[in-house]
Amino acid sequence: MFRAYQVVLQPTRRQAVALARLVDAQRELYNAALEERRGAWGWERRRVSRFEQFRALTGWEHPVLEFGVCPARGTLTRLDRAFGAFYRRCRAAERPGFPRFKSMSRWDSVEYPERWCWRIEAQRSGIGRIHLKGIGNVRFRGAKRGLRGTPRTLTVRREGGRWRATVFCAGVAAQPLAPAGSEVGIDLGVNNLVTTSDGERIGNPHHLRGHLSALAARQRVVARRRHGSHRRRKAASQVARLHRRIARRRRDFAHQISRQLVNAHDLIVHEDLLITNMVRRPPPRPNDHGGYDPNGAAAKGGLNREILAAGWGLLLRLIAYKAEEAGREIIAVSPRHTSQTCAECGHVDEANRTAAAFRCRRCDHRANADVNAARNILRAGLARRHEREADIAA
Repeated sequence: MFRAYQVVLQPTRRQAVALARLVDAQRELYNAALEERRGAWGWERRRVSRFEQFRALTGWEHPVLEFGVCPARGTLTRLDRAFGAFYRRCRAAERPGFPRFKSMSRWDSVEYPERWCWRIEAQRSGIGRIHLKGIGNVRFRGAKRGLRGTPRTLTVRREGGRWRATVFCAGVAAQPLAPAGSEVGIDLGVNNLVTTSDGERIGNPHHLRGHLSALAARQRVVARRRHGSHRRRKAASQVARLHRRIARRRRDFAHQISRQLVNAHDLIVHEDLLITNMVRRPPPRPNDHGGYDPNGAAAKGGLNREILAAGWGLLLRLIAYKAEEAGREIIAVSPRHTSQTCAECGHVDEANRTAAAFRCRRCDHRANADVNAARNILRAGLARRHEREADIAA
């Protein structure tokens, strides 16, 4: 298995200055490589591949190579991924989003795609050192159980005044848990973040909602500052710090829920949600008078904010990797009609559900709407597993 470990770097003052120079040098390389690609296509109608730009690094005397070839290759690979995503969006008839030049406020990370130019020194009890070429041995803390597996790639990221590193390891041995003898379906929501088919409901702490007033106040301060001024950058850093605090609390809560579910159940079934489609803005409704009729965009915008703030995608990703490591089974099923189907008789009717209550129009079964949906999700997952086992047996 592959596993990513995130640790907090604790550089000295001199190392922090060197890390800042490393990030800025890679940003300049990214912009120069982007300008080369734009110029080659504009003047010669020629595409430049990342391998051509790799070869250009050989024998090139530039301060960016003070930190080794590996981070420079990571930067050029990052640009190549940006162009690949641009071409993919063009083929899919989406908004293309051509790769843009990076300012200092839009570039905060450096990638090491190979094991060159860096290595992990001895670590013990979540404390160790990472040797980076051109910077030295940087102390880190985190990963209390130690980094397992073989380190493959490294990403160094600046978050405000802190530095973090993400180490991707391969060959991580699984740590299967003892069978729990339980199967569960989960329904994700806004009021109750998780509702299980067993009737358990885990409330949504609404991490963002509690900080909306503070965010609005700090963003008004940013709006009053002059563009490019030191005071504006300082005010913007306060907004970013509050957003990071909200994100950390959301991630911590999601880790707790995912660990609880994986430890307690052998099979976890969830809906295969297309969150991007769920938070799409409603289309405008032009009328015959040259204006527009109300389309519910204001109410939909509030719901979209709550869906994104709940972190459904983050929670499902954490459940997936924990289940893989623990030897649990995860099944994703279609969300179609799960909230409108009676879990007792199977009757499907849009009128069955009213807000948080469910009442079947055929058999008069009554239950909490989210619990009823979770039972339907579990039933669909068991049916899919049975079909898969039948196909394997055949």
